[in-house]
Amino acid sequence: MQQYFFYIMASRTRTLYAGVTNDLARRVQEHKHRLTPGFTSRYRVNRLVYYESYRDIREAIRREKQVKAWRREKKTRLIESMNPGWLDLSEASRTEETGSRARRDHAEHS
Repeated sequence: MQQYFFYIMASRTRTLYAGVTNDLARRVQEHKHRLTPGFTSRYRVNRLVYYESYRDIREAIRREKQVKAWRREKKTRLIESMNPGWLDLSEASRTEETGSRARRDHAEHS
């Protein structure tokens, strides 16, 4: 079964970037190692601070567009609902710990 992710990355100064991918681990590593020139490389946006998983790519894209339209304060509340300390969730132990919470959050938003 294919899985898709809506995710939010942040810099140390909390510059935000939201995106969609079908391989969260790979995409986070691309951000961390600045493999793609552009916004995230320029502003060192390299910490995974929030994510949700979806079975349908259209739903993940819909969520990305929805969140991108929000004001910063609402995005901050979303991040802090899962990750109050703005920790880098890409570290294995943190990802395991928060994965079930992300799935629950998605179910509540659906």
